[in-house]
Amino acid sequence: MSFLWNVMGGPSAGTQPSGADTIQKLCDRVASSTLLDDRRDAVRALKSLSKKYRLEVGIQAMEHLIHVLQTDRSDSEIIGYALDTLYNVISNDLEEEEPEENSPKAADDLGGQFTEIFIKQPENVTLLLTLVEEFDFHVRWPGVKLLTSLLKQQGPQVQQIILVSPMGVSRLMDLLADSREVIRNDGVLLLQQLTKSNAAIQKIVAFENAFERLLDIITEEGNSDGGIVVEDCLLLLQNLLKNNNSNQNFFKEGSYIQRMKPWFEVGDDNCGWSAQKVTNLHLMLQLVRVLVSPTNPPGATSSCQKAMSHCGLLQQLCTILMATGVPADILTETINTVSEVIRGCQMNQDYFASVNAPSNPPRPAIVVLLMSMVNERQPFVLRCAVLYCFQCFLYKNQKGQGEIVSTLLPSTIDATGNSVSAGQLLCGGLFSTDSLSNWCAAVALAHALQENATLKEQLLRVQLATSIGNPPVSLLQQCTNILSQGSKVQTRVGLLMLLCTWLSNCSIAVTHFLHNPANIPFLTGQIAENLGEEEQLVQGLCALLLGISIYYNDNSLENYRKEKLKQLIEKRIGRENFIEKLGFISKHELYSKAAQKPQPSFSSPDHMMFDHEFTKLVKELEGVISKAIYKSSEEDKKEEEVKKTLEQHDNIVTHYKKVIREQDQELEELKQRVNTLTSQNEQLQATVTQQVSQIQQHKDQYNLLKVQLGKDTQHHNSHGDAFQVNGLQTEEVSKLREELDEWKNKHELLQGQLREKESVIEQLKSSRLEMGTTEQSSQTGRSGGLELSGDLQKELESLRSQVQLQSAEISKLQMENQKLQVMNAAAEPALGDGGAAAANGSEAEGRLQQEIKELKSEVKALSEEKEALKQHLDSSSSTVAILQDEKSKLQQEVAESKKEQDDLLVLLADQDQKLSALKIKLKDLGVPVEDEDDIESGDQGDEDEDGDEEEQD
Repeated sequence: MSFLWNVMGGPSAGTQPSGADTIQKLCDRVASSTLLDDRRDAVRALKSLSKKYRLEVGIQAMEHLIHVLQTDRSDSEIIGYALDTLYNVISNDLEEEEPEENSPKAADDLGGQFTEIFIKQPENVTLLLTLVEEFDFHVRWPGVKLLTSLLKQQGPQVQQIILVSPMGVSRLMDLLADSREVIRNDGVLLLQQLTKSNAAIQKIVAFENAFERLLDIITEEGNSDGGIVVEDCLLLLQNLLKNNNSNQNFFKEGSYIQRMKPWFEVGDDNCGWSAQKVTNLHLMLQLVRVLVSPTNPPGATSSCQKAMSHCGLLQQLCTILMATGVPADILTETINTVSEVIRGCQMNQDYFASVNAPSNPPRPAIVVLLMSMVNERQPFVLRCAVLYCFQCFLYKNQKGQGEIVSTLLPSTIDATGNSVSAGQLLCGGLFSTDSLSNWCAAVALAHALQENATLKEQLLRVQLATSIGNPPVSLLQQCTNILSQGSKVQTRVGLLMLLCTWLSNCSIAVTHFLHNPANIPFLTGQIAENLGEEEQLVQGLCALLLGISIYYNDNSLENYRKEKLKQLIEKRIGRENFIEKLGFISKHELYSKAAQKPQPSFSSPDHMMFDHEFTKLVKELEGVISKAIYKSSEEDKKEEEVKKTLEQHDNIVTHYKKVIREQDQELEELKQRVNTLTSQNEQLQATVTQQVSQIQQHKDQYNLLKVQLGKDTQHHNSHGDAFQVNGLQTEEVSKLREELDEWKNKHELLQGQLREKESVIEQLKSSRLEMGTTEQSSQTGRSGGLELSGDLQKELESLRSQVQLQSAEISKLQMENQKLQVMNAAAEPALGDGGAAAANGSEAEGRLQQEIKELKSEVKALSEEKEALKQHLDSSSSTVAILQDEKSKLQQEVAESKKEQDDLLVLLADQDQKLSALKIKLKDLGVPVEDEDDIESGDQGDEDEDGDEEEQD
């Protein structure tokens, strides 16, 4: 401060220098000082003077301060002082906070002029964007404030500079991620100014993830219970979404609508709402309305309405609507928000019709709202909001229109009177003493008839009891009666709008209206009179009603045919006068305001004259009625023909619309069926997957069971594996094949042995024929036969034992096969369709099944061979029996031979004795006798001769 003191002259000076001189000296010091400390002190002094001497500092120091920003960027302190000084010079906020009494009015726009000087060089804004990137708090924060002030003063120009600057918007988006709340909050204010009325910047900010960051900040700050930061974030969100279809679609597709639901979760205790909470909730409701505004494209609005219904946002809003203790302005804005969320969306309208108020007994929310609308003690804005809600509920909702009208029909009126219906409330409001209730009820009833000729005809059946003892009158007649009684202008305007809507495009209603002879004279009298400005609007509506009675007249009443009514207008009113009075409607100031938007918005109840939908009707009928008044009878006939043709065409179109509607319904049903089948398919796939896992479990259990069964015998295990249905492995199949081949070889070996035995038997039979030429040969043959017979008996016994073993093993295989088949049959139902699915899904398992079938066929063939072997064994047994018989015969023959041999031996012994006695006698007689050797050789020769003789025999 010593520097500043010296510059300003100090105490030794004779006179105090002026502020301009001091500022000039400081500026010279900033420009000429070589020491950074001197320049820093000078800039700090300029900052302290900038609030009081704003004009002087701005004029003399701005150029030097910009030069400091360019050259002294290495020193954050001097940069911070320079930015603060520029902010004090450019910003008008300080001037608004501390107004100076002596300041001239010309200085009010100093900020705008200094801003224009600053941004004259676009490089200055680019330099400022670079400084905002600095993390140093003393640089970044004043930079954000200065840039915000520039946008406030010269928004479009600064926006354009930032837009063309490389990564200009992206640099500023980083402010939302700053951990220092002061910078983050001022960054939100900066982005508010940056996104005002600039769709291009709005899109860039939205695609820089602004929605995610702002919603996170709102959640962190406590949603509706948060402070002013929440309010700033909501204002920024409105800037990004309002009238920006691209950002609205991005917001919806990013599932950010679902994140809005917690905003409206209010507790049961709604007492003591703070002003900030009311403001926050009001802005949140407005943000919802931005997404579903009737001015948005219909497709975008419809998709947002459906998203709000699916995520439960509409249900949450209806909860607030029926809650107690909610402030009046929040309740009014909630009603308006619900109105636009359900407008034209059948699904949401159906849900709203099902909402009941928490009363005893429960009443529909529509009835509760209508009670508020026809209650003159309720606030005007609340009644307007209820009317708008009712209009939106009936907009393009023929089902809802029918439900409202049905409450007026005689067959559906509650005779007990315990509950009040919507129709009764509308009739009560229509004929009450409050003109605003008359107007609201008439407009609400007109919306129940909008573009619905069927309901217009049904409403003609409604009868009203006016007083005790008098016959009931129709609703149409009662409306015309009140109209002719000269009530308030607002009441008559409402009734005339109702009648015009009722009679338009409904010839039967026109006939009923003309059937009352007092109606046409009343209308012509009203139109013909010259009344004040207030009555001109009534005259115009009467002219419109009379014109509708002519245009939609089917000439069913002779006295009120089109031509006669036009002649009546010509005589009593005049065509030009009639057209002039008809034009009073569209020229009225309130008509133009009502035609701008669907929501009824009036500054006072006296201005509540026209309805938005009625302005569309006037615009549609004004021209055709003017033409119809000037048409001749021939032209009317031609027009009738054209009308009939058009009606036929309309009938055809209606028919095709009906067909298309039915096809749409069928298409929806088919889509639902497709969705159902798709879900069923997914469930079945899940079931198949589960069954496949169960099959694998069954396989494992089966394999365990197989192992347990195989513990009895290894042979049983090897053959049991051959009959597995599932889980059969390649090694087991090869092992089974080897065992089958081994059994085949054994079978062939047995067959070979049988053939050998048969050959032995044949040889035995042939050798039997060679027995018995001589005793020795016979004896030798018989002993050989016995030996052969014994060997054959042994071999036959061994053969039988082998065959019996083979039969036992085959029977074991058959028993094991039967057991496995029973187990397989028990496992197949458990596997169910999953087994088939698994078999179809696995080619390897299919090949195993084929191999199993082949193995079964081989086992069957082996069984057949076993049977053949049994048969062969039986034949062999019979052959053995024959051989045994022959053996017994041979044994008998051998016994006989032994007996004969014994006899021969006895004879031979006798002969030997006789020979020896004869030899002795011969010796005694002197006859020479040969020795024993000679005798033995002689005997041997005799035996040989005897053998030769036998062979010859």
